[in-house]
Amino acid sequence: MELLQLRYFLEVARTQHITRSAERLHIAQPSLSQSIKRLEAELGVKLFATRGRNIVLTEYGKFLKEKLEPLMQRLDALPGQLQAMADPEQTTICLHVTAASLIVTEAIIEYRRMHEKVNFRFLLGDEAHMYDVSIEAENSLRPQTMAQENCFTCREKIYLAVPNVERLRKLNYVSLYDFRDANFISLSANKQFRQICDRFCSEAGFTPRITFESDSPDTVRNMIAAHMGVGFWPAFSWGKLKQGDMKLLEIADPPCRRSIVIRLQRNRMDSRVVEDFFSFLGDFFMARMSEAYGVL
Repeated sequence: MELLQLRYFLEVARTQHITRSAERLHIAQPSLSQSIKRLEAELGVKLFATRGRNIVLTEYGKFLKEKLEPLMQRLDALPGQLQAMADPEQTTICLHVTAASLIVTEAIIEYRRMHEKVNFRFLLGDEAHMYDVSIEAENSLRPQTMAQENCFTCREKIYLAVPNVERLRKLNYVSLYDFRDANFISLSANKQFRQICDRFCSEAGFTPRITFESDSPDTVRNMIAAHMGVGFWPAFSWGKLKQGDMKLLEIADPPCRRSIVIRLQRNRMDSRVVEDFFSFLGDFFMARMSEAYGVL
């Protein structure tokens, strides 16, 4: 299949009229008809059927149109995206963030105060691999911090956040298994942090009983504070506790921690702005980590 053939097919699929499509494409009608026939022969299915003087999509044609349209939209958007990535002033930094989004947001705000001309763009889905800087989490036991030229890793403890009630107030360390019958408040199952925490529970020998889940960390924190259940709390990603609402317990068994990995990808001829933000982000995470572990 050739890209031009697919573009011709989509145009005919939209108008369902060969003559009108040929005029819009500025090609001869016989050439367009032959292109469609070659595509059908290559695929081994009929894409259009004749209905009176008109043509309509077959089920195969409808399926191909549905699959092709989003692909073509992404292809058509590529030139502009590449130009934005390589713009002469280097003012847009592309980020792929699957962990510690609250800290990243705070870091962007702080960085923008000092560099007003720098903009940020969050990449999702098929665009994710085109990042300049990515922030991801791994469930691994790495050193406390590890810095390389293109990668910075910091290790984050995961605490168990519990309501600040009398029976839990005197505890500092717990076994996760002791909470096997507790109600858990959690992020949604599609969140990376949730998947990591589910593995902690599996290592402890049970499946958590999730009584409430949300895409919002703020909602999870508020539900725990309202004594609706317990939940996992990343030491510095989620910020400080509100005094009196909750208590954080260190989980002694199994050890619960994750590695937050910040990666730099040099996609440009001149990556100085990206490198500066990468360095700033590493320092920002280190400061937050020191602050959190000094308080907890």
